[in-house]
Amino acid sequence: MPLSEILLLIQVFSLVMSIILILMQNRGAGLSSTFGGGGDIYLTRRGIEKSIVGFTVFFIVLFIVVRLASLYV
Repeated sequence: MPLSEILLLIQVFSLVMSIILILMQNRGAGLSSTFGGGGDIYLTRRGIEKSIVGFTVFFIVLFIVVRLASLYV
């Protein structure tokens, strides 16, 4: 299996995982909290929510790194 195909599989997997994890996160107020609403900005994430955010960041960074690497293969 060529390296380009392996990188493509990693890209697809990381993108699918990112989408799933983003959809699992709690829904916030969106942009409305930016303009004066949403006093919950100072609350910290705990437990499973913190883990989901961490995994989401990991898979997004993985996707970006693998995508950039695939440009040179």
